[in-house]
Amino acid sequence: MRAISRAIVIGNGVAGAQNQCIGLLRALGLSDRYTLYRVNRPRGGINDKLRWLPINAHKQLDSAVEWIRGKPAKKLMPFPAEQREVLEADARHIAKAAQQTFERDGPILVVASGHDTITLASSIKKLVPDNVFLVQIQHPRSRLHRFDLVITPQHDYYPLSPEAREQIPLFLRRWVTPRKPPDKHVVLTVGALHQADSDALRSASSVWHDEMALLPKPLLVVSIGGPTRHCRYGADLAMQLTASIKSVLPTCGSIRISFSRRTPMIVSEIILTEFSNHPRVYIWNGQDPNPHMGHLALADAFVITADSVSMLSEACSTGKPVYVIGAERCTWKFSHFIRTLHSRGAVRPFTGTENICEKWGYAPLDDTEKAAAEVIKAVAERGWRLLPYC
Repeated sequence: MRAISRAIVIGNGVAGAQNQCIGLLRALGLSDRYTLYRVNRPRGGINDKLRWLPINAHKQLDSAVEWIRGKPAKKLMPFPAEQREVLEADARHIAKAAQQTFERDGPILVVASGHDTITLASSIKKLVPDNVFLVQIQHPRSRLHRFDLVITPQHDYYPLSPEAREQIPLFLRRWVTPRKPPDKHVVLTVGALHQADSDALRSASSVWHDEMALLPKPLLVVSIGGPTRHCRYGADLAMQLTASIKSVLPTCGSIRISFSRRTPMIVSEIILTEFSNHPRVYIWNGQDPNPHMGHLALADAFVITADSVSMLSEACSTGKPVYVIGAERCTWKFSHFIRTLHSRGAVRPFTGTENICEKWGYAPLDDTEKAAAEVIKAVAERGWRLLPYC
């Protein structure tokens, strides 16, 4: 049997998408043998107003403008690159390398995530179908046969539910995707894949021990994301969160608060104004090192804004109490995702009446491990096997 002992990750510049790909590789034992590529949209000037274009058309237009201006084209770097070096993804370049190294090194596992990666990843598969195994994370919306496997959350199929169809005018239904139930190409998860496995948390616990493990217990970690099209909020949620944190403070030993890159300034300013001088509240300043993995490893409970599927998925994989704030502001599949977590007993609403000392359990999410098992199975059906790093 041919053995897959190397991988390519294709990201779109969004940390959450890349994190899912690397999390899958960790579960497959290939996290030390992958090359990272990125699909980069042109930025700056008029490009920022053209992000509605398909990425190929956008890049061709930008290349034509650069050629007219007399700027030289960017050269691709040799394959393979160093693990942490991010290269511009080029389908023909990757396909050629996969074909030329196949006899010596075997097939390549290609893992991509994010809307802008779909066309490029499927192009690689089309060019060298016998040399790669292609996994697309997050639903590509159409033509699933372009991929060997699609890994996507159950809530991506929310548009097919009777509840969702009642919300969509009849004349728009043919434009809402996906239009068909999942087929054999699809692996359904509850939430997002991630890197917060037991080994990673054990390592983070050691790294952050001196800073967090000795804090008064229980340690409540508050993770704040940012509004999205289907989870809209601003100062209103910040005020609600502030009041609720104040109410539960007597039941907490200490609190650590972190913001994401999507957090609006008006939200972070309200939180900082209320808690920056509180002796039992620490607010991460956004500078490295990022304490996120330490929070997952050493917190006793979490409060997370409802907009972040990734942060909720990670926290719910720990088996620790997870409280959600802002769920009533979410609609469409985000609301469905929160309801799914609630039905599993994994989350509860954060109201300010909680006793953070209270512990409650549930079956932790294990989406990443289950998805990895499905990849191994599908690879075997192809007549190949995975050769994990030892």
